[in-house]
Amino acid sequence: MSRFFIALLPSQDIQDYVNQIKQDFADRYSSSGALKSPPHITLQPPFEWADANLPLLEASLKEFARGQQPLAITLRGFDAFVPRVVYINVVRSQDLLTLQANLMAYTESNLGIVDQVSKTRPFTPHITVAFRDLTKQNFKAAWPEFEKRQLHFEFTADKLTLLLHDGKRWNIKSEFAFLT
Repeated sequence: MSRFFIALLPSQDIQDYVNQIKQDFADRYSSSGALKSPPHITLQPPFEWADANLPLLEASLKEFARGQQPLAITLRGFDAFVPRVVYINVVRSQDLLTLQANLMAYTESNLGIVDQVSKTRPFTPHITVAFRDLTKQNFKAAWPEFEKRQLHFEFTADKLTLLLHDGKRWNIKSEFAFLT
């Protein structure tokens, strides 16, 4: 069994910028957990999947992605899950909310992947820059700076990304292009 999750990744220039912020949190606030994955918007939280069935998972995600339209994503400012997580706010659009809901329904009905926690709370699209390894004390030190910090990016999401955990970090396993 391996651990996977499904996400949207921003363009490389945005990833590079976000990685600098993550490194800043690692250097200044001893929070390096967010560096263990590329910058992303989680659509399907981590799940276990049998390695032998990977072709089925990938074929199914390819089929789902082919039915999707590229969508505009806007990143604006910072927000937090107090008192531990700081993230870049992803503006909630109907297209993004629909994509996430449809993916969750599809993976549940076609692959038996169910995330019980996601069923009990609303989807909050975000890109984490400081993870649960951020102490409450360091959160209090960092948050006043990031709460007011300006950030604005726009990109077009045109593919799903399947990420695989190697025991230490998350790596891109495969990508599935939307219908263009």
